[in-house]
Amino acid sequence: MLELAQRMVLCALVCSIYARASCPPGCECSEAAHTVKCVSKELQTIPKGIPGYTRNLFITGNNISRIGPTCFQGLDNVTNLSLSNNRITEVESNTFADLRALRYLDLSSNQLTAIHQEGFSMHNHTLRELNLSRALYNHSAVTDLAAALRQASLGSLQGLDLSGNGLVLLPPRTFSRLGQLRRLQLSNNSLVAIHNATFWGLQRLEELDLTFNALKGVPEEGLRELDALPVASGLLLGDNPFDCTCAIEPLALWLNRSRDRVRDTEAPSCASPATMRNVTLLAAATLTLRCYQRAAGADLALQTSYVFLGLVLGLVGLVFLFVLYLNRKGIKKRVNEARDACREVWEGYHYRYEIDSDPRLSQVSSNADA
Repeated sequence: MLELAQRMVLCALVCSIYARASCPPGCECSEAAHTVKCVSKELQTIPKGIPGYTRNLFITGNNISRIGPTCFQGLDNVTNLSLSNNRITEVESNTFADLRALRYLDLSSNQLTAIHQEGFSMHNHTLRELNLSRALYNHSAVTDLAAALRQASLGSLQGLDLSGNGLVLLPPRTFSRLGQLRRLQLSNNSLVAIHNATFWGLQRLEELDLTFNALKGVPEEGLRELDALPVASGLLLGDNPFDCTCAIEPLALWLNRSRDRVRDTEAPSCASPATMRNVTLLAAATLTLRCYQRAAGADLALQTSYVFLGLVLGLVGLVFLFVLYLNRKGIKKRVNEARDACREVWEGYHYRYEIDSDPRLSQVSSNADA
């Protein structure tokens, strides 16, 4: 019995030594929790020899510049992969293709400048959550991401976080292949407009966060885009610098009739003009109607002015014609005198022309003058 106990202790010791030996340098491995952590170890590349039992893999706070398809080979059991804050600039094609069980991918707080068109292509439709907050470094990365999302097989993706990326405009149909997406985070960007086809294809989207952007208004085209999200009931529009001039009326009226879809209906408020600052859009809906009434009154006044001007000009014309009628005899006499004067001048020029054209008449005229 004692010998059996010694053997068991020896096996446990050997297994623990083997487990520690199989853990990559700079990482902490827990077979019981199926977790490997390589945190803030100044790693330059994804470490080799990560145990095959790993389900939760945290490689964060390092100096890894690029990741490719050879980085995660043999890790079929990984379901949660966090690569945040690694200064990653490039994602190569098929980087995550071997992660056949991957459900959650975190690439937040990186410096992505290049995402290959097949950077997010995966063999299985397993990925549910993709975190790219504060991950895109410039506009070219946004264009690359749009192309990668349209190319990737992410038909099961349910959550996408693009917050904090300085986005100004989203390319049309960026999310057209994400038919199962339910949550889209676009907060803390610089979005200035919602255009046609911005959210095309998101038929199952339930939550859309547009807070802390640069929206001064949403035109009717953008409102139709929001109305095209059939099941969305968690829209957030607060903390945008809305310009509450007459053009805000379509958005204000839409907000009033969409209370069941907009979660923060009381939050969207006016940032300008100064007289409207901090007034909610719900209240601005009635105020802007007055603006349009004033505009309609101004149009009516302008039309009245045109009618009055036409009447005045017509009256002046009648007076002018009446004056001509009263002076018709004098005018006729002056016209006849002017006609006779012109005729005499014309005959004089004609006679002179005949003399100049005939040398004999010219000589007779000269002798007569002598």
